[in-house]
Amino acid sequence: MRAKTSWLPLLLLCVMLLPGCGYNRIQANEEAVTAAWADVEATYQRRADLIPNLVETVKAYAAHERETLQAVTEARAQVGRIQLSAEQLNDPAALARFQAAQQNMSGALSRLLAVAEQYPDLKANQNFRDLQHQLEGTENRINVARQRYNTAVQVFNTSIRTFPNNLTNKFLLKLERKTPFQADPGAAQAPQVRF
Repeated sequence: MRAKTSWLPLLLLCVMLLPGCGYNRIQANEEAVTAAWADVEATYQRRADLIPNLVETVKAYAAHERETLQAVTEARAQVGRIQLSAEQLNDPAALARFQAAQQNMSGALSRLLAVAEQYPDLKANQNFRDLQHQLEGTENRINVARQRYNTAVQVFNTSIRTFPNNLTNKFLLKLERKTPFQADPGAAQAPQVRF
């Protein structure tokens, strides 16, 4: 019975010192590293989801404006090709072709005027600016997520290397240092967006 009671003070001492050993803090720091990396991945996913959709939206709208401008150009060319002389005024077919060309030109011009009235500086310009802002914002979010990850890694690595946490890690957890985010080779080159 005496042998069991001799361990009791030692056990009580260990229980009292346990909160100061850093075990819970190290665990929390490791979870913070995991969460910070998940934020980096989520931001990358946002970019992967956002940018192609934005590029397609801009392409589609620019195509709409391009089609409107192209329709005006083609209508103008068609009007230029169809000449109606004074002698042809009596030819109903020639008159119908001329009228159709003029109506086509009027329709194209009205679409162009509608675009110009609704979007004085042409919406594609705004869409391109929006795309540029979204690209910039996304890249900034990625950078912030990387910096937060590196901060979490620094806190974790410090917590497993300083006394008394280093003893807890050495004897109980055996966790390795985390690697901070490092740029890929060639990352100094800015990515290019092509349309």
